[in-house]
Amino acid sequence: MTTAEAQREMTAVSALDPRAQCLSLFEAALGVALPKGRFEPLPEPPEDGGRALVLGAGKAAASMALAFEAAWRARYPDVALEGLVITRYGHEAALEAGQPPSQIQQSLAAHPVPDEAGLAATQALMARAEAAGPKDLVVFLLSGGASALLVAPAEGVSLAEKQAVGKALLKAGANIEAMNAVRQTLSAVKGGRLAALVAPVRLVTYAISDVPGDVPAVIGSGPTSPALSDAEGALALCARFGIDLDLKLQAAMRSNPSPTVEAGDFRMIATPQMALEAAAQRAKEQGLDPMILSDCVEGEAREVAQVMASLAKQVQRHGQPLAAPCVLLSGGETTVTVRGQGRGGRNAEYLLALAIALDGLAGVTALACDTDGIDGIEDNAGAIIDPTTLSRAQALGLDARAYLDNNDAYSFFEALGDLVLTGPTLTNVNDFRAIVITPS
Repeated sequence: MTTAEAQREMTAVSALDPRAQCLSLFEAALGVALPKGRFEPLPEPPEDGGRALVLGAGKAAASMALAFEAAWRARYPDVALEGLVITRYGHEAALEAGQPPSQIQQSLAAHPVPDEAGLAATQALMARAEAAGPKDLVVFLLSGGASALLVAPAEGVSLAEKQAVGKALLKAGANIEAMNAVRQTLSAVKGGRLAALVAPVRLVTYAISDVPGDVPAVIGSGPTSPALSDAEGALALCARFGIDLDLKLQAAMRSNPSPTVEAGDFRMIATPQMALEAAAQRAKEQGLDPMILSDCVEGEAREVAQVMASLAKQVQRHGQPLAAPCVLLSGGETTVTVRGQGRGGRNAEYLLALAIALDGLAGVTALACDTDGIDGIEDNAGAIIDPTTLSRAQALGLDARAYLDNNDAYSFFEALGDLVLTGPTLTNVNDFRAIVITPS
């Protein structure tokens, strides 16, 4: 590209309206989080006569499997490869044109509440792990969502009991680390238990992180990493969130000790920080001054919105900590304590609370989306707001505060036509938030 062409392209993107800029930043974040081309360096091949056994679970597991298989075939075309990965319904991945049939099976299951299909698929995956031979290489592909998709209740725990505990934690607003610490003690596969099944066979884990801090044991509840907590710690967390477990379930958790495993060969191929940095680079190309606030923002969605609104007001009114035109970027995962009966999603709830707090502040446009394309259990990735959001809602007879009180942000933004609909993105680096501020 010539200098003149580059300048024309720069002028074109900087001329985007703020809503289009927000969507472009989200697109940049997603692009760097896709698994294709992310598996270098590949592990050394197995010994003669061995095979590469690819296992995995998560919302990105299918796309990771096809990307890994393509990379492996290109480097080691004569080495046997097979496997099984579990992903969410609708998140299966298709081969690119001209590619040979995949040797990695894609099984589908439910998320965020596990189902019988997930149980059957996990049993099949565990059987393959146990059958790995001494000359084999086991590759585990891990991404967010594996906590629900990789489901194997511990002895004395039923699937229904696991479902009930998971639902209660979600409703209580537990963060991902607390949820996964509890899930590990109820599981026969999480908290390093899959690694224990594979041992002593060589194991390499590739992960796409969707958790604050990119802690291996938190991603997907750490099937190949040491446990986060023991039974007593998990029980204390349940008590903290007001979840009363019966004595039978408490006994089952206490009789399911965590195996002693080391972190092993764990390779991170995409993270929330990488997505934010890609968005920041795109922002510069659009003429926006970017500031990455954090890749691990947590807290109640509406409370986080209050803080973000205060920052946006400081920028617009005082040019601090940076001056418009600029964008405030953040990642992480907020939570929602459900009290109403509406259709929600943490990103939509955050944005509705943000719109109320900004109260039509001129020059402020914001987007919040889950990078997997699904906000909670709805069909949208998230939504978008601008200075006209509340006035347009009022014209339609929509009471923003009433919708927020009912945890019904999805319905609010659906009525305005402001939902962001991407469909499953086949990756997952947690939530992405952008607040674009232009001079008013």
